[in-house]
Amino acid sequence: MVRGRTWLIAILLVALVGRLVAAWAVQQKVGDQLCLIAGDAEGYWELARSMTAGKGFSLFDPPRQVHRMPGFPAVLALSMKLFGESPFAARCLLALIGTAACGAVYLLGRRLFDERVALIACGLTAISPVMTGFSVLLLSETLFALTLTMSVWCAAFWLPAESREPKAESRYTVFWPFLTGITIAIATYVRPSWILAGPLLAVLVILFKRPRGKACLESAVMLLGLFGALVPWAWRNHEVSGHWVFTTLWSGPSLYDGLNPDANGDSNMTFFDRDNLMAQMTEWEVDQHYKQAAWRYARQHPGRAIELTFLKLWRYWKPWPSAAQFGGIGPALLVAAFFVPVLLLAARGWWLIRQRPWVWLLTLGPILYFAAIHSVFVGSLRYRLPAEYPLCVLAAVGVCSLLKDQPAVPRPLGSGPL
Repeated sequence: MVRGRTWLIAILLVALVGRLVAAWAVQQKVGDQLCLIAGDAEGYWELARSMTAGKGFSLFDPPRQVHRMPGFPAVLALSMKLFGESPFAARCLLALIGTAACGAVYLLGRRLFDERVALIACGLTAISPVMTGFSVLLLSETLFALTLTMSVWCAAFWLPAESREPKAESRYTVFWPFLTGITIAIATYVRPSWILAGPLLAVLVILFKRPRGKACLESAVMLLGLFGALVPWAWRNHEVSGHWVFTTLWSGPSLYDGLNPDANGDSNMTFFDRDNLMAQMTEWEVDQHYKQAAWRYARQHPGRAIELTFLKLWRYWKPWPSAAQFGGIGPALLVAAFFVPVLLLAARGWWLIRQRPWVWLLTLGPILYFAAIHSVFVGSLRYRLPAEYPLCVLAAVGVCSLLKDQPAVPRPLGSGPL
């Protein structure tokens, strides 16, 4: 145990040092700019600045008040409160969050398997060039990766135990389902698309977990925690928009971004400023307008919609970056040299534990979940990245299987120590 903790501390130090170096390098490269990827970073920064000044949570004129979730701007606002409007200070804070995300992967690997898998998975996230680089960009991916992984870790405490442990199966518990719902909500406060993970998990638990009564109770408690934690945000949105909105009013434009006559699988929101619907509609009406327009385009052009689905999936699974800011053979080789082996090792890990669906659901499920979502919206490595953190646990199982000693054996879920 002591040796394992020593290795963990060493790995986390490597992760932290690498991310702090990346913070310095990115700051030197961008200079007066906020981020390598324009658009989202500026919006987050302005929201954080508005929150710090006590001016409310809105952007632009006419104001968009339900444009973003507040989780990531709140972290930037914390940095501003502590260190002033220093992008470099914010990057250093995000480096700490990125290191914590590596630690969360360790917790998940240890919960699902053992110390060895946990350390290998943590090590993979620590040295990942994309995870390291994205950790210090003023974007929500790394904070979302941390909160997403923690929600998956909580779920691992109450999913089905082995049948040879009847006491674990018969014991009713609501703590871990409730905490799972809370952590899914926390992750949703960072990235709204994770909200569907709660209902989806509830359906799977009710369908496949026994006894059925316990499954229904735990699912209900989990959903209560999820939507109960989001009620303050939905209440606030009702106050400013007149509608109960548990996430944002940006899903309509985002959907139209992926389904319109000019769509190519990449994001191009120029239509929003061109149409200027906010000048004559409410934020709710704009959101509904673009949702209807997107689905109407898909119905009228089913062939193109299917073609766009494959283009988005290619962009999502593409082993190298698509963004022009990260172009060139060097970055492409660096990213692919890490992701392709991780994907192959994860495939091997899945094969070895394929008869333990609840285990690989928690490790492989998130990346498939977002693949499905972004086959409809737009595809990018950015949207895959947070789900790569749990995937590294499955890749670590593949690594262990290549070693000469015994391969990793899944820990019975719903029982046993941390």
